[in-house]
Amino acid sequence: MKVKLHPTWLLLGVCILFSISLEPVHAKDAPKPKRPAIYDELADGSKQIAAALLQAKKENKHVLLQFGANWCGWCHKLHTLCQTDQRITEKLKQDYVVVLVDVNQGHNQDVDTKYGHPMRLGLPALVVLDADGKQLTTQNSGKLEEGDHHKPELVLAFLNDWAPRKRP
Repeated sequence: MKVKLHPTWLLLGVCILFSISLEPVHAKDAPKPKRPAIYDELADGSKQIAAALLQAKKENKHVLLQFGANWCGWCHKLHTLCQTDQRITEKLKQDYVVVLVDVNQGHNQDVDTKYGHPMRLGLPALVVLDADGKQLTTQNSGKLEEGDHHKPELVLAFLNDWAPRKRP
């Protein structure tokens, strides 16, 4: 005896077999895009700062320390803003020597301690030094945020407030 299957039943059977063989894919399983490393995870923060202070002294600038880590999304957002907003980029070039201090997993903990534990404010944390190394301010970068980003006007106002006074 020959059994004749209706095409609809045959198609349904194939679909069921196919769906059973597939593993479910969830958004959480999808690979996350890797961020570029903006912090040197091997750098000695004290040496970075010493070199920046020498440069700042020669160029009559302040030193801007950005404490952060490569895994920190907000660190990447601030870094990208500083590279893409022309007003901020120019202000940084004109008045600051920028040092990205890696603090991943306790790295450069001595630097964090020296500057009063700015990491307690969250990441990224900002510290401004004058050319002699005197700490002028510590800033919670959360105060420069608006929604899901850093507000360019707030970042620029911060940089203007702490820029060195130029001699006439």
